[in-house]
Amino acid sequence: MDLNLSIINDFSDNLQSDTSELVEFTKPKCTGVQGEVLRLWRSDSDLFLEEFLYLEGRGDYSQDICVCGEEAATYRCQDCHGCELFCHLCMIRIHDRHLLHRMERWDGISFYSITLKSMGIHLQLGHASGVQCINPLPAHNGDFVIIDYNGIYKVGLDFCGCAHAELHIIQLLHVRLFPATTVDPKTAATFQALEYFQMLSFESKVSAFEFYKTAARLMDSTGIHIPKDRYEALLRMMREWRFIKQMKRAGQGHHPDGIGATKPGACTILCPVCPHAGKNLPDGWENAPSEICPRFLYALFLAIDTNFCLACRNVSSDIVDPGLNRGYAFFVEEHAYKDFIGSRERVVQELSSCSSHNTVNLADSRVSHGLAATGASTIDCARHNFKQPCSVGDLQKGERYLNMDYLFFSSMQSSSEISTLNISYDIACQWSKHLWTRMSAFPHQYHIKHDQKSITFLIPKFHLPAHVAKCQSNFSFNFIKGVGRTDGEAPERGWADINPIATSTRKMGPGSRRNTLDDHFNDWNWKKICAMGLIFRRKYNFALIEVQERVDDLINFEASLAADKLVEWRRDIKAWEADRSQPNPFEGRAMTTMTQAAVCLALSMAEAAEIERGNNMSLHDDISPSVLISSGLELEDQQRRLGFDAKAIKHHTTDVQKGKILQRMNALRRRIDTWARVQVLYMPSVSRLQSPDDIATETKAHNISLFLLSSLPQRVPCDDRLLKHEWELREAQAYDMLNDLRTVLNLRYHLYKYKDTFIRGQRANTRANGIINNAEHRIDTLSLKYSTARDALVNLAARLGKTDDWERSLKPLNKQRDAVPLKHNNGRMVGQQSISWIWRTSGFNSNELGLQDLLHVEWCKARARAHRWEEEVQLLWEEMCCIVAFLDWQAGWWDMQGPRHAFNSLQAGEGALAYVQRQANLRRQMVIHIKSVWAANPSWQEAPLLAVHLRSELPMPNSHSPVC
Repeated sequence: MDLNLSIINDFSDNLQSDTSELVEFTKPKCTGVQGEVLRLWRSDSDLFLEEFLYLEGRGDYSQDICVCGEEAATYRCQDCHGCELFCHLCMIRIHDRHLLHRMERWDGISFYSITLKSMGIHLQLGHASGVQCINPLPAHNGDFVIIDYNGIYKVGLDFCGCAHAELHIIQLLHVRLFPATTVDPKTAATFQALEYFQMLSFESKVSAFEFYKTAARLMDSTGIHIPKDRYEALLRMMREWRFIKQMKRAGQGHHPDGIGATKPGACTILCPVCPHAGKNLPDGWENAPSEICPRFLYALFLAIDTNFCLACRNVSSDIVDPGLNRGYAFFVEEHAYKDFIGSRERVVQELSSCSSHNTVNLADSRVSHGLAATGASTIDCARHNFKQPCSVGDLQKGERYLNMDYLFFSSMQSSSEISTLNISYDIACQWSKHLWTRMSAFPHQYHIKHDQKSITFLIPKFHLPAHVAKCQSNFSFNFIKGVGRTDGEAPERGWADINPIATSTRKMGPGSRRNTLDDHFNDWNWKKICAMGLIFRRKYNFALIEVQERVDDLINFEASLAADKLVEWRRDIKAWEADRSQPNPFEGRAMTTMTQAAVCLALSMAEAAEIERGNNMSLHDDISPSVLISSGLELEDQQRRLGFDAKAIKHHTTDVQKGKILQRMNALRRRIDTWARVQVLYMPSVSRLQSPDDIATETKAHNISLFLLSSLPQRVPCDDRLLKHEWELREAQAYDMLNDLRTVLNLRYHLYKYKDTFIRGQRANTRANGIINNAEHRIDTLSLKYSTARDALVNLAARLGKTDDWERSLKPLNKQRDAVPLKHNNGRMVGQQSISWIWRTSGFNSNELGLQDLLHVEWCKARARAHRWEEEVQLLWEEMCCIVAFLDWQAGWWDMQGPRHAFNSLQAGEGALAYVQRQANLRRQMVIHIKSVWAANPSWQEAPLLAVHLRSELPMPNSHSPVC
């Protein structure tokens, strides 16, 4: 799903880069220097204004005669440097091959705009500069339009009509003009304009309409001389430009059979870090012993996600607007995709059994009226954030298994040789259940030999807390062996880059939209490759620091544990890592919550047993000792709630509201009086502590002292049995408050995220803030109740001679520091720190079994943190080797493309060889650059010494590239 990047940052344990890492420069920081420069410029601003006005005249070139000495100098070019003036003939000679310059003429008082066409300048095609054609053919009655990045020009253009003349479109292409049609073209765009708009759309997501209007206004912003409308022609040329550039980069121009031989996914820019057999993996990797070459180093990490921002309106069809790509890049081949989806339209999707995920349960109910696609789904590289070949497809309704299955099996066709897969999906717990059964309905070419692969399904770290507890332990990236610090949230970062263009693609035809998104996805992948040197250096240095800290934490933790327990726990966790059907050590087996209700039931059953034995010690016919204490705690809670209301009574302006609070006070006072009379029977000493103020009728009910056992001075004698009753009830009360506090903290967290994502408008925000304020008030109340219960336990522990074991799980609560959501990181990642103690406490009786089980789970988590960071170091090391190996392979691949295709002309063959050489050299230069970036930081070369711990369970891989 589409999520805001700021939310995902908290869970970026793999330090995967965002779009800010894809450029070599950084944004300037706000410093005092900039302000000082601006103040200095302000003092000279009059000088700038004067010079701007100076340029409106002839300036230093006010002489009447041109440099040729024959005619008056009255013409100048706006697009040339300087302001020199020339005569008519000299201007024609200088701009013989530069038709797309804006000209001005001096009329004696001021300059006015003219065109080169009006000056009689024509562009002759098919001949060298200065050579006249003996048979020129004016283009479209001498009225040709050229779109450039700085304007839209009417030009005089002549085609060559000689006997040896090339086709008109070839003559245009030879001068870097892209024709709008192949038959009798009357419009063209410069290569520079198309490339400029393509790069502008990548970086600023500007639309073609905005670019066209900009070029038109640069020619005339007054509306007096509006250029001919060529907007539709620009759209068509841009689509064709993207397609041809894509084919050129993919090497299809060197293929003997040309574009027609393009294979599915062949035009994608591949991730050089992911494993590709025969490209960046060492020889014999598939048969290497696991103790020498751990399998997880050559695992493929995939992430599945959907973006409903990439919806498409039903404004056209594939017949009217066909796509030029036919599964050549990221989008799957449309006809096969829709035919298969249509054939399985009536299949009913299984409902979710985990947290009632709307993704699953409402997959068929999403509003699709007026939409050709409700969104787009993709399969990404989960570690490096690259789009995978043939992995993107439109959704007809919601996020159905049918669509996701097709895209997953389609993307796997290019990675069939990889035997270890880690698949991340926010509903992986549901989607993976019957995946291989559903695969049987697909054509045979989509089948995966899953029984011969090691496949692990995981849930991204940000999405995981929304799942039930069992999923949180079985599908967590933090606990699964061999995944390093991957977080699975890579698609969300990619959506942040592509979402700004959604407003443009939403109104495109289906073919144009798919081709545009394919081009943008390829640019995203390319920018990631260009930034990999810096990205991996930063990630690797950070991992080296973290692995040492996490290993030291584990060593210190293990030093305080019994050796025999460590042996047992290591055996258990290794058994689970080898076979996930074994008991999960991250799920505490002895940690059960003893609630207040359960304690009351246990005490009542004990009293019933005493009555049967004739040992009843009750002093009242209706109220037993346990009921007395339980009722006292209930009255204490009512006093607390009424106290809050009494403080707020001044804000109540109506008599009705005041009357309700007074009625509650009177009812509570009567209950306290009744309870106090019974209390004296069991606690006679209390009568000596009561003051006259407690009996006075004017005393507020919420201020009356109840004199519970935990509040009595040490000198006051008490019945041990009553002390034990209150201890058990107070302990259960404290655990109840922690459970409720955790629930409300999670609720508040999701309320904030829901409000930020979906709530718009003052009325809706006011209601949302009211709900959040209620949650905040509830957190305050629960924190106070917990602290009260714990203070009571401290007093009771001294009377009962309790050890301090109970304080290990019931610690003092600092609301600001401890009462935070599970996702709260205080600026640090989950894998770097311990979470608040309230999330590590599960209400158990303070016995040895419960304590040991809690320590067991905490040790498993500490071990997992250390192991994941060690795996991350190893993965990064291997990935750096893969980058260099892939670029070396790609350079060699380009070297072999030169002689593959026999061109009709010597010139075309020379150009093809030149392009091959340029691409091969580029890859080799990238290798040199990346190595130099890494070599500039010597600490990465010492990694093998730092990553060996945990009894050599994770040895460093053998190097297979010169960079290693």
